[in-house]
Amino acid sequence: MKYLIQVTIILVITFLGEVLYKLLPLPIPASIYGLLILLAGLMTGIIKIEQVKPSGSFLLDIMPVMFVPAGVGLMDIWGNVSSMILPLMFISLFTTVLVMAATGKTSDYILMKGRGKNK
Repeated sequence: MKYLIQVTIILVITFLGEVLYKLLPLPIPASIYGLLILLAGLMTGIIKIEQVKPSGSFLLDIMPVMFVPAGVGLMDIWGNVSSMILPLMFISLFTTVLVMAATGKTSDYILMKGRGKNK
């Protein structure tokens, strides 16, 4: 019963993200709205981490399985994509390096800011 309640909380937040996506004319995916709603709920204490952590951990554990349909879909359209493979690989490599650099700089900033507070 505990897991059913936790998954229901996550699904309701996901649904609210979908509703916001339909209502707001911004180019932001519904999943990001859902993540922001969950973050706001956790930060304000409306949602306690214990209310979603076990189910969230389970969903993270099975996340690789969720990529199987995408891989099958890619194999299905391979004829259309194969002519663009080099640009797609370049874009994927470039954006991966960009995200890694941005994450590293953000982490450095947060760590430096945290050290300043401790002094």
